[in-house]
Amino acid sequence: MNPGDVRPPVVAGLFYPEDPSELAGAVDALLDLAEPRPAADVRALVAPHAGYTFSGPVAASAFLLAPRAARVVLLGPSHFVPLDGLAVSGADAWATPLGKVPVADDLREAALVAGAVVDDAPHARDHALEVELPFLQRACPDGLEVLPVAVGHTRPEQVAALIEALDAFVVVSTDLSHYLDDARARQVDGETAEAIVRRDPGAIGDDAACGVFALRGLVEHARKRDLEVELLDLCTSADTGGGPERVVGYGAFAVSSLSRHPVSDTSGSASAVSIDERANVPEGVGLFEP
Repeated sequence: MNPGDVRPPVVAGLFYPEDPSELAGAVDALLDLAEPRPAADVRALVAPHAGYTFSGPVAASAFLLAPRAARVVLLGPSHFVPLDGLAVSGADAWATPLGKVPVADDLREAALVAGAVVDDAPHARDHALEVELPFLQRACPDGLEVLPVAVGHTRPEQVAALIEALDAFVVVSTDLSHYLDDARARQVDGETAEAIVRRDPGAIGDDAACGVFALRGLVEHARKRDLEVELLDLCTSADTGGGPERVVGYGAFAVSSLSRHPVSDTSGSASAVSIDERANVPEGVGLFEP
């Protein structure tokens, strides 16, 4: 991208509402439904990135803990472009229907020193980082800058080194298992959640999450820094309107320097928002991609 370029929204109307008022109302309603928790010294979040109807309640349970003002490093997969290493966006801002979010140039420069490259191709049509922005825009009303980073094939240590090099809040965007039957997905996702909570990146399987490389890197960072990782919510798309034959798993986690809340059951049952509440996701969220 050229200086001054803005990365436009590419999945508005598909994964989340395109109308600004409708989108703001939908995100606010999801945040209102999420269970309030103490937010002592949260350093990072893990949130899913499916259509808001399917993963919005789980994502909201994470973003409810975001600081009101934040500089956020967004880490997620490249779904469509093969990628080795770390690719930062060259745009000056990313846009959603809620407005433009500035990209922090100093964080980008620090990421380049840490081994990332500027490459907009992985970001051009990927939804993984974009769908997190409206949540951040509503959860961080006092100021928001971001650094979008697509994470390809990397060692956990490489991603952890990037996180160490950047003085910023971290959001890892990832779904969990894909297209298993519901019972098997809950088993697999429960095992993945246990590995995340015990800070064991090597126990997170290659197929455990679409953002596995970013996820392993954050878990490695938490291990090295002796940070607490807590499960906030865990469910599948079968809990939010999808069929049980082929589901996608969704998990939300918080990384902090202090233990804030008992770790949730990792069996795959809903925790932060009840299944009954999930069935009544607010109108306006839209029935989008799982």
